[in-house]
Amino acid sequence: MDPYIIEEHEEGLLVFTINRPEKRNAVSYEVMDGLEEALSRAGSESVKALAITGEGNKAFCSGGDLSSFHGLKTEKEAFEMLSRMAGLLKALLFLPKPTVAFLNGTAVGGGCELAAACDFRIAKGGTRAGFIQGTLAITTGWGGGTMLMEKLLPANAMKMLMEACLYPTEKLVELGFVHSVYEGEALEGCRSFLDKMLLLESDVLKAYKEMMVKKWKANKVEERIEQEVRRCAILWEGEPHHKQVDRFMNK
Repeated sequence: MDPYIIEEHEEGLLVFTINRPEKRNAVSYEVMDGLEEALSRAGSESVKALAITGEGNKAFCSGGDLSSFHGLKTEKEAFEMLSRMAGLLKALLFLPKPTVAFLNGTAVGGGCELAAACDFRIAKGGTRAGFIQGTLAITTGWGGGTMLMEKLLPANAMKMLMEACLYPTEKLVELGFVHSVYEGEALEGCRSFLDKMLLLESDVLKAYKEMMVKKWKANKVEERIEQEVRRCAILWEGEPHHKQVDRFMNK
């Protein structure tokens, strides 16, 4: 089974699906390859918007696949993995087209960072999500903390990061993390959210998105993401993190 699916729909919507439901759609190196391909295809003139989701109805993305990354022990080893994914999420953040994460299920840790990199987040009723990295004795390491600070009220962003817990859909809306809630089939919920945008010309959508990109660059988002990744890599090497990962893996 392919670890990801990329589909382009007639209305100009490109959909990237993490296809690892047996792993709760956790990010592996192969999924990173797929996201890189999707971002490249999103540059096509025929694409007006990029949507990201997970296969099935239980999980959007459960973050990094610990079975793939548990062998990373040192700061240097962690930094290589973290910086690669952070680079992809930065490219997603700066993509000059609207992007939407449709949360078809639970979003945990790095899954929330992936969602935070998108312009919009819509969630199926009953979805739970949270930046639980703190419970593993690390911080966000893919740039998601920096992105969250740009997109939410600062106090709400700090609350989500520092509480390191899962929130119900209603609370995610209250915090400003989720913009819309849908019921039924995920793709139709996404189309319903984007239908008016997809009626506009690509150049109009691009012009508006570039306004946001200029603001983020002026706020030194790229530099701050780099600092975030390096800080996480330092914590990754620490004994508290390895103890928490071992505890999780041995459940």
